[in-house]
Amino acid sequence: MTGSVSSHERGMNLLERSVLNKGTAFTDAERAAFGLEGLLPPSIETIDQQHQRILQQLGQKPTDLERYIYLIQLFDSNETLFYYVVMSDPAHFLPILYTPTVGEACLKFGHIYRRPYGMYISMNQKGRVREVLRNWPEKGVRVVCATSGGRILGLGDLGANGMGIPIGKLQLYTACAAVPPRALLPLLLDFGTNNRELLNDPLYLGLRQTRPTIQETEPFVDEFVQAIQESFEDCCIHFEDWKGTEALHYLARYRDKVCCFNDDIQGTGMAWTRDRHAYNWREPQRSACSFSRCRIGRYWHC
Repeated sequence: MTGSVSSHERGMNLLERSVLNKGTAFTDAERAAFGLEGLLPPSIETIDQQHQRILQQLGQKPTDLERYIYLIQLFDSNETLFYYVVMSDPAHFLPILYTPTVGEACLKFGHIYRRPYGMYISMNQKGRVREVLRNWPEKGVRVVCATSGGRILGLGDLGANGMGIPIGKLQLYTACAAVPPRALLPLLLDFGTNNRELLNDPLYLGLRQTRPTIQETEPFVDEFVQAIQESFEDCCIHFEDWKGTEALHYLARYRDKVCCFNDDIQGTGMAWTRDRHAYNWREPQRSACSFSRCRIGRYWHC
């Protein structure tokens, strides 16, 4: 939203809406129209000037985790500027916002938590999932990225700490594919966790119970999938970082019934197949290579 603002919000309420806030880029006319006079420094800046300030402040951060925390705070306060910064140099910023830095952020999620984003639906809300979904302010959601926190990257069961993954993955949707943020909903289905370190952490934010069996979670997940269909028209469910057996089970259960996919199974499989064919095409003399020993992605280790 780099152009003029059209909103019913005024004053501090407008400045606190990250999707609408332009900070020091509000013009004199906008400041007068929306009750912002006196609430901002008098200088009116371009988004490029704001960008330079962000880069200067990021350069003073000592670690990528600190830079991640700073960028998430920017996302919470000014989404337009956040995406402007990220899209100015994706190769630099995506490893800070997603892998590998997001793994460390998930490990410390309860300790670096600032403010809520996305939705948390727990087993305690079984029977009321559709009612809970009504609390999400955007009604035009087209993709829900849902995790159970059961297998976060290579870090295992992180429970509610896994919320960093759907948040980060959907930021990539916007930064890399220009999907409007309002159409995206990061969501954690909280079954509990078997991670004793988290259960004993006083700052852990999730349910303090061990994970139930698939047989126990299945009715709850069925209710969730049905509630998504009823709450958001033509919405796709992106399953992300579920425990392996659960990922396979629920993909098989829903793939022919609703619009859904599992990124860890189908997305990774598609990338593996693509790279295998590309590798065979480039290096036919090595077609007998064991791809089970390869790291599919930017580097080959055959």
